Amino acid sequence: MSVRLYVGNLSFDATADDLREIFSQIGQVEDALIVTRPGGGRPRGFGFVTMAEESAGEEAIRQL
Repeated sequence: MSVRLYVGNLSFDATADDLREIFSQIGQVEDALIVTRPGGGRPRGFGFVTMAEESAGEEAIRQL
C-alpha cells in the first residue's frame, strides 16, 4: 500500500525532480509534487511525495 508524505520547509528552488531523486534513494517513488501559488506561480515551500510501500515511507521519515 502506498503512502503520501508531506515535505515542508523546502527551498523555493526545489523541484519535483529533486524530491523524486532524494526519496528514490530510499524506495520507489510513485509521485512527487511541489505546491505552487495559484496560476503556476512561485513555489510555496512544501510538497508531497508518494512512496510505493508504507515501509519505505516510514524509512524516509526516519532518514530525512
